[in-house]
Amino acid sequence: MSTNTEQINNGVENQEVSHEATLFAEPIFHIGSFTVTNALLNSWATVVILVILFILIGKKIKSVPKGLQNVFEVLMDEALKLADSVTGNRKKTEKFLPIALTLFLFILVNNWLGLLPGVGTMGFIENGEHGKVFVPLFRGATADLNMTLALSLFAVVASHVMGVIMIGVTSHLNKFLNVKAFLEIPKKIKKDISVILVNPIKAFVGLIEIIGEIAKVASLSFRLFGNIFAGEVLMASMMAIFAFILPLPFIFMEIVVGVIQALIFAMLTMVFMTIATTNEEH
Repeated sequence: MSTNTEQINNGVENQEVSHEATLFAEPIFHIGSFTVTNALLNSWATVVILVILFILIGKKIKSVPKGLQNVFEVLMDEALKLADSVTGNRKKTEKFLPIALTLFLFILVNNWLGLLPGVGTMGFIENGEHGKVFVPLFRGATADLNMTLALSLFAVVASHVMGVIMIGVTSHLNKFLNVKAFLEIPKKIKKDISVILVNPIKAFVGLIEIIGEIAKVASLSFRLFGNIFAGEVLMASMMAIFAFILPLPFIFMEIVVGVIQALIFAMLTMVFMTIATTNEEH
Protein backbone atom coordinates (compact mmCIF):
# COMPACT_ATOMS: atom_id res chain seq x y z
CA MET A 1 0.00 0.00 0.00
CA SER A 2 2.79 2.40 0.92
CA THR A 3 4.68 1.53 -2.27
CA ASN A 4 1.64 2.36 -4.43
CA THR A 5 1.22 5.67 -2.59
CA GLU A 6 4.87 6.57 -3.23
CA GLN A 7 4.49 5.74 -6.95
CA ILE A 8 1.39 7.94 -7.20
CA ASN A 9 3.15 10.83 -5.43
CA ASN A 10 6.19 10.48 -7.68
CA GLY A 11 3.90 10.46 -10.71
CA VAL A 12 2.27 13.71 -9.60
CA GLU A 13 5.63 15.34 -8.84
CA ASN A 14 7.09 14.28 -12.22
CA GLN A 15 4.03 15.44 -14.14
CA GLU A 16 4.90 18.27 -16.54
CA VAL A 17 3.50 21.72 -15.88
CA SER A 18 2.50 23.38 -19.11
CA HIS A 19 1.71 26.97 -20.01
CA GLU A 20 0.64 28.16 -23.42
CA ALA A 21 0.17 31.75 -24.51
CA THR A 22 -3.59 32.22 -24.78
CA LEU A 23 -5.59 34.84 -26.67
CA PHE A 24 -7.60 35.50 -23.52
CA ALA A 25 -6.52 36.41 -19.99
CA GLU A 26 -6.62 33.69 -17.33
CA PRO A 27 -8.94 34.16 -14.31
CA ILE A 28 -7.20 34.70 -10.96
CA PHE A 29 -10.10 35.06 -8.52
CA HIS A 30 -13.77 36.01 -8.39
CA ILE A 31 -15.61 38.82 -6.63
CA GLY A 32 -19.16 37.47 -6.64
CA SER A 33 -19.98 36.89 -10.32
CA PHE A 34 -17.19 39.27 -11.43
CA THR A 35 -14.04 37.54 -12.69
CA VAL A 36 -10.68 39.20 -12.07
CA THR A 37 -8.08 38.15 -14.66
CA ASN A 38 -4.30 38.54 -14.67
CA ALA A 39 -4.57 41.17 -17.44
CA LEU A 40 -7.09 43.13 -15.38
CA LEU A 41 -4.72 43.09 -12.39
CA ASN A 42 -2.02 44.47 -14.65
CA SER A 43 -4.30 47.26 -15.89
CA TRP A 44 -5.23 48.14 -12.28
CA ALA A 45 -1.51 48.34 -11.48
CA THR A 46 -1.10 50.71 -14.45
CA VAL A 47 -3.86 53.00 -13.18
CA VAL A 48 -2.32 53.07 -9.68
CA ILE A 49 1.14 53.89 -11.11
CA LEU A 50 -0.20 56.73 -13.29
CA VAL A 51 -2.35 58.21 -10.49
CA ILE A 52 0.54 58.20 -7.99
CA LEU A 53 2.95 59.60 -10.61
CA PHE A 54 0.75 62.56 -11.52
CA ILE A 55 -0.17 63.32 -7.91
CA LEU A 56 3.56 63.59 -7.14
CA ILE A 57 4.15 65.70 -10.26
CA GLY A 58 1.18 67.94 -9.44
CA LYS A 59 2.53 68.70 -5.98
CA LYS A 60 5.84 69.93 -7.40
CA ILE A 61 4.50 72.19 -10.16
CA LYS A 62 5.81 75.77 -9.87
CA SER A 63 5.19 78.95 -11.83
CA VAL A 64 8.91 79.01 -12.70
CA PRO A 65 9.69 75.48 -13.96
CA LYS A 66 12.81 73.65 -12.84
CA GLY A 67 14.30 70.23 -13.46
CA LEU A 68 11.76 67.57 -14.46
CA GLN A 69 9.00 70.15 -14.86
CA ASN A 70 10.99 71.62 -17.76
CA VAL A 71 11.16 68.20 -19.40
CA PHE A 72 7.41 67.61 -19.01
CA GLU A 73 6.58 71.06 -20.35
CA VAL A 74 8.76 70.47 -23.43
CA LEU A 75 7.10 67.09 -24.00
CA MET A 76 3.65 68.67 -23.60
CA ASP A 77 4.52 71.40 -26.09
CA GLU A 78 5.69 68.81 -28.63
CA ALA A 79 2.52 66.78 -28.05
CA LEU A 80 0.42 69.87 -28.79
CA LYS A 81 2.35 70.53 -32.01
CA LEU A 82 1.98 66.90 -33.10
CA ALA A 83 -1.75 66.98 -32.36
CA ASP A 84 -2.08 70.29 -34.27
CA SER A 85 -0.60 68.58 -37.34
CA VAL A 86 -3.53 66.13 -37.22
CA THR A 87 -6.41 68.40 -36.24
CA GLY A 88 -5.22 71.58 -37.96
CA ASN A 89 -6.95 73.52 -35.20
CA ARG A 90 -5.63 74.36 -31.72
CA LYS A 91 -9.16 74.47 -30.24
CA LYS A 92 -9.81 70.91 -31.44
CA THR A 93 -6.40 69.86 -30.16
CA GLU A 94 -7.19 71.15 -26.67
CA LYS A 95 -10.39 69.07 -26.64
CA PHE A 96 -8.95 65.86 -28.14
CA LEU A 97 -5.45 65.70 -26.69
CA PRO A 98 -6.45 64.87 -23.07
CA ILE A 99 -8.29 61.75 -24.31
CA ALA A 100 -5.57 60.71 -26.79
CA LEU A 101 -2.77 61.36 -24.28
CA THR A 102 -4.55 59.36 -21.57
CA LEU A 103 -4.89 56.41 -23.94
CA PHE A 104 -1.22 56.77 -24.95
CA LEU A 105 0.03 56.68 -21.35
CA PHE A 106 -2.28 53.85 -20.31
CA ILE A 107 -1.25 51.68 -23.28
CA LEU A 108 2.44 52.58 -22.96
CA VAL A 109 2.67 51.68 -19.26
CA ASN A 110 0.72 48.46 -19.87
CA ASN A 111 3.08 47.53 -22.72
CA TRP A 112 6.14 48.16 -20.58
CA LEU A 113 4.78 46.44 -17.47
CA GLY A 114 4.53 43.24 -19.51
CA LEU A 115 8.35 43.30 -19.85
CA LEU A 116 9.11 43.48 -16.11
CA PRO A 117 10.60 40.44 -14.34
CA GLY A 118 7.86 38.39 -12.71
CA VAL A 119 5.13 39.46 -15.13
CA GLY A 120 4.17 36.28 -16.95
CA THR A 121 6.58 34.14 -14.89
CA MET A 122 5.23 34.56 -11.32
CA GLY A 123 2.02 32.71 -10.57
CA PHE A 124 0.47 29.47 -9.39
CA ILE A 125 -0.25 25.94 -10.66
CA GLU A 126 -3.74 24.54 -11.07
CA ASN A 127 -5.21 21.36 -12.52
CA GLY A 128 -6.41 21.70 -16.10
CA GLU A 129 -8.13 19.37 -18.56
CA HIS A 130 -4.80 18.02 -19.83
CA GLY A 131 -2.79 18.06 -16.62
CA LYS A 132 -1.19 20.74 -14.49
CA VAL A 133 -1.24 24.27 -15.91
CA PHE A 134 0.80 27.29 -14.85
CA VAL A 135 -1.30 30.47 -14.48
CA PRO A 136 0.68 33.75 -14.32
CA LEU A 137 -0.47 36.20 -11.66
CA PHE A 138 0.17 39.19 -13.93
CA ARG A 139 0.01 39.47 -17.70
CA GLY A 140 0.46 42.41 -20.04
CA ALA A 141 -3.08 43.80 -20.39
CA THR A 142 -2.58 44.80 -24.04
CA ALA A 143 -1.76 41.17 -24.87
CA ASP A 144 -5.39 40.38 -24.02
CA LEU A 145 -7.80 40.84 -26.93
CA ASN A 146 -10.62 41.80 -24.55
CA MET A 147 -8.63 44.79 -23.28
CA THR A 148 -7.61 46.07 -26.74
CA LEU A 149 -11.20 45.65 -27.95
CA ALA A 150 -12.48 47.69 -24.99
CA LEU A 151 -9.92 50.44 -25.68
CA SER A 152 -10.87 50.50 -29.37
CA LEU A 153 -14.58 50.74 -28.60
CA PHE A 154 -13.87 53.60 -26.20
CA ALA A 155 -11.82 55.47 -28.82
CA VAL A 156 -14.43 55.09 -31.58
CA VAL A 157 -17.39 55.93 -29.30
CA ALA A 158 -15.48 58.98 -27.99
CA SER A 159 -15.02 60.19 -31.57
CA HIS A 160 -18.79 60.01 -32.15
CA VAL A 161 -19.51 61.82 -28.88
CA MET A 162 -17.12 64.59 -29.96
CA GLY A 163 -18.83 64.69 -33.36
CA VAL A 164 -22.26 65.16 -31.77
CA ILE A 165 -20.95 67.84 -29.39
CA MET A 166 -19.08 69.89 -32.02
CA ILE A 167 -21.25 69.68 -35.18
CA GLY A 168 -24.61 68.63 -33.75
CA VAL A 169 -26.66 65.44 -33.71
CA THR A 170 -28.30 65.98 -37.11
CA SER A 171 -25.09 66.82 -39.00
CA HIS A 172 -23.23 63.92 -37.42
CA LEU A 173 -25.92 61.29 -38.04
CA ASN A 174 -26.37 62.61 -41.58
CA LYS A 175 -22.94 61.14 -42.39
CA PHE A 176 -24.37 57.65 -41.89
CA LEU A 177 -28.10 57.95 -42.66
CA ASN A 178 -28.06 60.63 -45.33
CA VAL A 179 -31.75 61.57 -45.39
CA LYS A 180 -30.71 65.09 -46.40
CA ALA A 181 -29.47 63.79 -49.78
CA PHE A 182 -32.95 62.47 -50.67
CA LEU A 183 -34.71 65.61 -49.42
CA GLU A 184 -32.54 67.76 -51.68
CA ILE A 185 -33.54 65.92 -54.90
CA PRO A 186 -36.87 67.78 -55.49
CA LYS A 187 -35.16 71.15 -54.87
CA LYS A 188 -32.19 70.59 -57.18
CA ILE A 189 -33.71 68.44 -59.94
CA LYS A 190 -34.77 71.47 -62.02
CA LYS A 191 -31.24 72.92 -62.05
CA ASP A 192 -29.30 69.67 -62.34
CA ILE A 193 -30.90 66.37 -63.36
CA SER A 194 -27.76 64.44 -62.35
CA VAL A 195 -28.84 64.89 -58.72
CA ILE A 196 -31.15 61.88 -59.24
CA LEU A 197 -28.04 59.68 -59.50
CA VAL A 198 -25.58 61.57 -57.30
CA ASN A 199 -27.67 61.97 -54.13
CA PRO A 200 -28.68 58.29 -53.79
CA ILE A 201 -24.99 57.44 -54.14
CA LYS A 202 -24.25 59.86 -51.28
CA ALA A 203 -26.84 58.07 -49.16
CA PHE A 204 -25.31 54.70 -50.03
CA VAL A 205 -21.84 55.99 -49.07
CA GLY A 206 -23.29 56.73 -45.62
CA LEU A 207 -24.13 53.04 -45.19
CA ILE A 208 -20.54 52.18 -46.14
CA GLU A 209 -19.41 54.59 -43.42
CA ILE A 210 -21.22 52.44 -40.85
CA ILE A 211 -19.17 49.44 -42.00
CA GLY A 212 -16.10 51.67 -41.78
CA GLU A 213 -16.80 52.41 -38.13
CA ILE A 214 -16.90 48.69 -37.34
CA ALA A 215 -13.64 48.28 -39.28
CA LYS A 216 -12.05 51.01 -37.13
CA VAL A 217 -12.75 49.00 -33.97
CA ALA A 218 -11.34 45.82 -35.52
CA SER A 219 -8.29 47.63 -36.91
CA LEU A 220 -7.38 49.36 -33.65
CA SER A 221 -7.90 46.32 -31.45
CA PHE A 222 -6.16 43.72 -33.63
CA ARG A 223 -3.18 45.96 -34.46
CA LEU A 224 -2.36 46.62 -30.82
CA PHE A 225 -3.15 43.10 -29.66
CA GLY A 226 -1.23 41.43 -32.53
CA ASN A 227 1.99 43.35 -31.94
CA ILE A 228 2.04 42.97 -28.15
CA PHE A 229 0.91 39.34 -28.16
CA ALA A 230 3.54 38.48 -30.78
CA GLY A 231 6.17 40.14 -28.59
CA GLU A 232 4.98 38.12 -25.59
CA VAL A 233 5.30 34.85 -27.55
CA LEU A 234 8.73 35.90 -28.91
CA MET A 235 10.06 36.70 -25.43
CA ALA A 236 8.78 33.38 -24.05
CA SER A 237 10.48 31.52 -26.92
CA MET A 238 13.81 33.31 -26.38
CA MET A 239 13.71 32.66 -22.62
CA ALA A 240 12.96 28.97 -23.27
CA ILE A 241 16.05 28.72 -25.49
CA PHE A 242 18.41 30.57 -23.15
CA ALA A 243 17.22 32.67 -20.21
CA PHE A 244 20.36 34.84 -19.92
CA ILE A 245 21.59 37.60 -22.29
CA LEU A 246 19.73 36.23 -25.37
CA PRO A 247 16.39 37.95 -24.51
CA LEU A 248 18.06 41.37 -23.94
CA PRO A 249 18.01 42.63 -27.58
CA PHE A 250 14.38 41.54 -27.87
CA ILE A 251 13.50 43.36 -24.64
CA PHE A 252 14.89 46.61 -26.08
CA MET A 253 12.99 45.96 -29.31
CA GLU A 254 9.75 45.45 -27.35
CA ILE A 255 10.34 48.72 -25.45
CA VAL A 256 10.45 50.55 -28.81
CA VAL A 257 7.44 48.59 -30.14
CA GLY A 258 5.52 49.51 -26.98
CA VAL A 259 6.09 53.23 -27.61
CA ILE A 260 5.24 52.98 -31.32
CA GLN A 261 2.01 51.04 -30.77
CA ALA A 262 0.83 53.41 -28.03
CA LEU A 263 1.60 56.40 -30.28
CA ILE A 264 -0.19 54.87 -33.28
CA PHE A 265 -3.29 54.14 -31.19
CA ALA A 266 -3.36 57.69 -29.79
CA MET A 267 -2.77 59.31 -33.20
CA LEU A 268 -5.49 57.24 -34.88
CA THR A 269 -7.88 58.25 -32.10
CA MET A 270 -7.05 61.89 -32.88
CA VAL A 271 -7.66 61.26 -36.59
CA PHE A 272 -11.04 59.61 -35.93
CA MET A 273 -12.09 62.53 -33.72
CA THR A 274 -10.98 65.06 -36.33
CA ILE A 275 -12.96 63.30 -39.06
CA ALA A 276 -16.03 62.98 -36.83
CA THR A 277 -16.01 66.71 -36.04
CA THR A 278 -15.67 67.83 -39.67
CA ASN A 279 -18.85 68.71 -41.54
CA GLU A 280 -19.66 66.44 -44.51
CA GLU A 281 -19.45 69.36 -46.98
CA HIS A 282 -15.84 69.96 -45.92
